[in-house]
Amino acid sequence: MALIKLQNHLKLKTPNTRGMNVSEKIISSHLKEGKMVKNSEIGIKIDQTLTQDATGTMAYLFLEAMGIKRIKTMSVSYIDHNTLQLDFMNPDDHIFLQTAAAKFGAILSKAGNGICHQVHLESFGAPGATLLGSDSHTPTIGGLGALGIGAGGLDCALAMAGKPYYLKMPEIVGIELKGNFQKWVSAKDVILEILRALTVNGGVEKMFEYFGEAIVNLSVPERATITNMGAELGATSSIFPSDISCHCFLSSMGRGKVYKEIKADTNSGYDAVYQINLDELEPLIALPHSPDNVKKVKQVQGQKIDQVVIGSCTNSSYRDMLTVAKVLKNRKTHPDVELIILPGSRKTLQALERAGAIRDMIEAGARIFEPTCGPCIGMGGAPCSKGVSLRTTNRNFKARSGTKDAEIFLASPETAVVSAIAGKITDPREFDDVPKISKLTRFHFSFNSLIINPLKNKQGIKIIKGPNIAALPRKGSLPSYLSGKVLIKVGDNITTDDIMPAGKYLPLRSNVPKYAEHVFESIDALFSQRALKEKGGFILGGRNYGQGSSREHAALCPMYLGVKAVLAISFARIHKANLINFGIIPIEISEQDYKKLKQEDFLEIPAIKKTLEKEQKEIIIKTDKTKITGNFELNKRDIKILLAGGSLNLI
Repeated sequence: MALIKLQNHLKLKTPNTRGMNVSEKIISSHLKEGKMVKNSEIGIKIDQTLTQDATGTMAYLFLEAMGIKRIKTMSVSYIDHNTLQLDFMNPDDHIFLQTAAAKFGAILSKAGNGICHQVHLESFGAPGATLLGSDSHTPTIGGLGALGIGAGGLDCALAMAGKPYYLKMPEIVGIELKGNFQKWVSAKDVILEILRALTVNGGVEKMFEYFGEAIVNLSVPERATITNMGAELGATSSIFPSDISCHCFLSSMGRGKVYKEIKADTNSGYDAVYQINLDELEPLIALPHSPDNVKKVKQVQGQKIDQVVIGSCTNSSYRDMLTVAKVLKNRKTHPDVELIILPGSRKTLQALERAGAIRDMIEAGARIFEPTCGPCIGMGGAPCSKGVSLRTTNRNFKARSGTKDAEIFLASPETAVVSAIAGKITDPREFDDVPKISKLTRFHFSFNSLIINPLKNKQGIKIIKGPNIAALPRKGSLPSYLSGKVLIKVGDNITTDDIMPAGKYLPLRSNVPKYAEHVFESIDALFSQRALKEKGGFILGGRNYGQGSSREHAALCPMYLGVKAVLAISFARIHKANLINFGIIPIEISEQDYKKLKQEDFLEIPAIKKTLEKEQKEIIIKTDKTKITGNFELNKRDIKILLAGGSLNLI
């Protein structure tokens, strides 16, 4: 395929003898603790934070528990996930978030204003800034030359309180883009090609930085599509330089004043370099049930589809939407296909309406949803039983759509819209000429009543909590030893969707005791009952345990059920941090020992407290029949948190 590794392109000079790339420039200008040495811990200053309503309620409850009076960062609280109001729970959360934002000094983006990543790109992002978000797709902002990192709500709350964000200094991987897109090939195909080659755990503890002759032709929304789905690689972040494309985008949004150029020094380098020749790239598609299960569209064309969804934080920009509208103009969707379209923001929706694009979509037979996450997280737009849905979203995990036996394919807006017309997966190159898209040089804005800025005087503001917002669960400090059964054994690439289902359960995010009833429900419906009966125990996982969303409930709810440690071959970055934050010990084991252990095995971990206090890297774990060795990849701060029983206890 198109992605190749360039061994002779590496510029591995020491930092003292070479210039800096874009990633290093932003990290160094925000460095508060540590040194920029690969894999060592650093603490960086956070300029901006974002939360969304599926994670934001917990973040503000954490702020309240910490006794914070006023936040120290420019923060935006978005309501974009739980916008369906089937009963009191979601509206109650919205009122809580509005009053909490007013109390703590955050900007509120109300339901209907758009998806957090799209709105932040348009309205708040700034080149060179650091953005920490309680959503794994926060690196979307990298398309604007900013450093975005996804984290759990507790880490975001700490950043909002003015604390540094701690992480391992990542390996910085350069991706050189050369050549030009061929007809019907677009940015989504770039990131699908990288996922095909590197897989969903190919970016763990890495940052991806894009450079090369081709990037000048990529608009900010196209770049943001690529940085958005870098999260599916497990990457810490992804970023493009800030250049003339960023200036044009910011100017079109009426924010040209925040632009500044940020580019890599000519003598900079990367830890590894890959190259994609866009001349050779073809339309690609991810098959169920993983974003890295990628094939050429022509290899699977002819597959009948029931539904097409175009939108999500990956592909909902004005550029994507206008492309779709131009293809649909004077055409009809196939009678057997349901076409759902979700513009990413209210600004985009208004611009499309002025261009006549919404009319073209509606006349073609599309359903227009409000700007929201919606079908991507199983909040509306679920496919039929055993349905085949082709989507422009970033994830196609089993059951994430809301329908357990549905098959979800991921592709570009170009492939999706052509397939919606044909009624089957279709290589768009067999269609008419690709429509020409003229850049919108200036968005026309009216006053946005769905953005609420914080009041200067917060006297008299009371945070309103509905009956579904439960108290934060807490646990005690770490005991001297741990024991219990293996409550469940799961395989590789277990997602946070597998651990904590979204969709119809999202309204329970503010109520941990109720939400905890559904831990591992899609894999083992009896897990929560068994965990409570056994008074806790252990989880056994394979490689890349906890990939996907930043949802801290995948650690918080197991903690509530008494889970003491997770033993896995390897962990996804955000989930490992969340486990530590809530006092659950992440222990790495070998593949051989993973195979030895079974569900129901009784484990003892003696002297766990002393082992951590002595900062030892290994510990003996006793089983019914044998002993195995566990390994700790923890720093001093992690150990301090675990000994206290979690970050809140430590604070």
